[in-house]
Amino acid sequence: MTTRTTTTELPKLLSPATAEEEAAFASLEHAKLPRHVAIIMDGNGRWARKQSFKSRIHGHEAGTESVRAATRTAAALRLNALTLYAFSSENWSRPRAEVEALMALLDRFLDQEIPELMDNNVRLVAMGRLDELRSTTRAKLDRTMAATSGNTGLRLNLALSYGGRQEITDAVSRIAQEVAAGRISPNFVNEELIGRYLYRSELGDPDLLIRTSGELRISNFMLWQIAYTELVILDVLWPDFRRIHFLHALTAYQSRERRFGGIGTAP
Repeated sequence: MTTRTTTTELPKLLSPATAEEEAAFASLEHAKLPRHVAIIMDGNGRWARKQSFKSRIHGHEAGTESVRAATRTAAALRLNALTLYAFSSENWSRPRAEVEALMALLDRFLDQEIPELMDNNVRLVAMGRLDELRSTTRAKLDRTMAATSGNTGLRLNLALSYGGRQEITDAVSRIAQEVAAGRISPNFVNEELIGRYLYRSELGDPDLLIRTSGELRISNFMLWQIAYTELVILDVLWPDFRRIHFLHALTAYQSRERRFGGIGTAP
């Protein structure tokens, strides 16, 4: 369990900081930071077009620095978990050259980021239909997860070959097998049980979902878990996302009264 960050700790962890970042940080109520933040990293292709690149992959490559910015910020704030929508199940239908480039980019990230993850006490985990990844990529993923498994800070969760409907389907299938085998009674199938069979259920539901690029869609992401998650939509394209955008999203989150189907702010 990570320790919640206090006001006196943060300036050192986040330094050097701009005046805007310091002001955004100062406005946060640190005892009420979200425990789990999820991000739909959107806008790589549009960023590449704006920069006059012919290939979308340049946007994906530029977006790796945004991944670092988000991870460093979440780790510095001592959030429990950060889930990044890195590769959807639908992304497999993209042109083969783009898919291959994305897998190569993921391979490089997994090879190169271990020192960064270790320096920030970040544990890498993943969720999705990971067996659909090519064998070399899956091996690199397993190696990086093993290398960082002893880290006790932020858990960085990559959603890979992931789809929300597919996740629910897989959970229901596993529960059906347990029922058929007599290990679970149908009378005990409820929301809590289904939640335990979802990918990475130990991370808990996201408190905050950030989507970049201004699009107003969920895109088949964590459909079960975000039932009461606060949504913050940012106009910034993902390759331009930096620490200040994360801090602004946290400020927006804290400005709201969370409701869970009732009139109070507690679930």
